[in-house]
Amino acid sequence: MRTPSRPRLLPIPPRGPNSRLRAWIAAPAYPWVTGGVLTVGAAVELLLYPGSTTVVIAVLLSAASMMWRRAFPPVAVLGVAAGLVSFAAAQNLYIVTIVSGLAGLYTLGRHRVQHPAVLVAGGALGALAVNLLHIASWSRPDGLPLPALGEQGSLGLFTEAFVLAVVVLGAVSMGDAVRAREEIRRERALSQDRLIAMERRQAAEAERAAIARELHDIVAHSVSMIAVQAESATYTAPGRTPEAREGFQQIAATARASMAELRRLLGVLRTSDQPTAALTAPQPTLDDLPELLDQHRAVGGEARLEVTGERVALPAAWELSAYRIVQEALTNARKHAPGARTVVKIDYGRDRLLALRVADDGPGPRDPSGASPTGHGLTGMRERAALVGGGLAAGAGPDGGFVVEAELPW
Repeated sequence: MRTPSRPRLLPIPPRGPNSRLRAWIAAPAYPWVTGGVLTVGAAVELLLYPGSTTVVIAVLLSAASMMWRRAFPPVAVLGVAAGLVSFAAAQNLYIVTIVSGLAGLYTLGRHRVQHPAVLVAGGALGALAVNLLHIASWSRPDGLPLPALGEQGSLGLFTEAFVLAVVVLGAVSMGDAVRAREEIRRERALSQDRLIAMERRQAAEAERAAIARELHDIVAHSVSMIAVQAESATYTAPGRTPEAREGFQQIAATARASMAELRRLLGVLRTSDQPTAALTAPQPTLDDLPELLDQHRAVGGEARLEVTGERVALPAAWELSAYRIVQEALTNARKHAPGARTVVKIDYGRDRLLALRVADDGPGPRDPSGASPTGHGLTGMRERAALVGGGLAAGAGPDGGFVVEAELPW
């Protein structure tokens, strides 16, 4: 079973009247500076009050270990243990050892190296062990033996352990309280960020709804008027030829199709709490290409569809991208080469690769330099191909005309 790692505390920008002091304390160099000062202080104090080799090593180790207390918090255990060892060996506490021991206990609680109860229990047991070592070496001034456990006055022998246990409890509790306060501040900051993000999403949804309403008011009215006028023109002018009547009917049908597409797009723009299901329609697929070519022929174009390989059901994004590329290529053919013959080829034969080719026999590109043609339509086709990880090329065909070729891997 994997043991969950201890969460790292995120830095919180200091605020308030003591922000500069708190910023310096939070700086990465702070432990090195304070640890170095404690080490120098320990050396000076040992020169003034020499001790045994064990005491010297324990005092210097307790002070020097504080330099790594932030980079590696468990090292604070070494500082506290070394302080207890020096106290047990010298039977008196050095001032530097008191400071480094308190800093180590605070660090253990602050970074929660272990549960505070475990830290306090461990510190209390260490204090009791030191106290027992001291009791073994103590003697009464009058030469009489110390009272045995249970006798009157025997509890006073453990005053030292009690005082040290209280100090351990206070330092660990202070570190744990600071950690809890910073976690609360961090959670509060995260909650505020989530609230701001939610407000931004709501503002964006409201803006999309406003855009949808504006588009409906401006565009839908004009397109609907085109459909109505084209439909009525076939009845208000009885002298028109059948070809002219058919042309007006095609204009009306195209306008109605544009209205349906516009309603679908507006439904996407609306917020989720609005009824969009009735406004959305199924996306076109490659099975709708025959109908698309019929529309192309109805407005005077000539088109032929050639399919190679067995029809494969592609993901919806690939189906829509392929359909839109063919649709835009036919639109460009009607615009730049009216009356030209267009051949649409769909190749399913390659392994997980859909190949499209739309070629016409029109005049071809008008740029004599041979540069790759550009335009909003071609840019949109390239973007649709790139969206599904494919590519698209467009330019003059080998026998003249204009050719659009796309490969869409899936």
